[in-house]
Amino acid sequence: MAEAIDLNAQREERGRVDWEELDDAQLVERYLEGSERAFHQLTERYHDRLLNFIYRTVGDRDRSEDLVQETFVRVYRHLHRFDPDKKFSTWIYTIASNLAKNELRNRSRNPLVLFQAIKKNWDDDHRPLQWEDESYSPDDLYKKRFLRETVEEAVEELPEHHRVVFVLREMEGKTYEEISEITGVTLGTVKSRLNRARNKFAEIIAPMLE
Repeated sequence: MAEAIDLNAQREERGRVDWEELDDAQLVERYLEGSERAFHQLTERYHDRLLNFIYRTVGDRDRSEDLVQETFVRVYRHLHRFDPDKKFSTWIYTIASNLAKNELRNRSRNPLVLFQAIKKNWDDDHRPLQWEDESYSPDDLYKKRFLRETVEEAVEELPEHHRVVFVLREMEGKTYEEISEITGVTLGTVKSRLNRARNKFAEIIAPMLE
């Protein structure tokens, strides 16, 4: 293992590795060979994706950041058990999804935690706008922010098991097969829950946009 680490370090020092060009499987392989840089690349690649996914599920940005970090801790500890025949993205989303669902269950059991999460977000309007793009006019930015907030409010009202599949499919672009693997339910159940989630989402968001 020490020799493998030395070889990887030498290759990296000579600039022979274009990390952004490596796919997930190659990065996992490099990490298992001893390259910490490969793991760092994986965290950079998935941090924002997982943060958006978890935030849309639990509705608390600070707590979502904690859960993203916990996701990477678990990946770091168990990456040697990862099946290389599987997709890394599905595996890491499964870990993140389980942590998000546990957070929701724990929160529902403790009303004080829920109250604190809500209270912490009372001053959101006084914070700088997020996800702004200077190419948009102020009016477009307002409309974009309003639509995003409206969608997220509607998503938060979905039941937990419907919310997870809705976010994975409609916001993360996962396939039905990937969602089935991430959530641990059958393909038929995924499609059923997604159909109900879409109907419920449409029902919730319609009056918000009037």
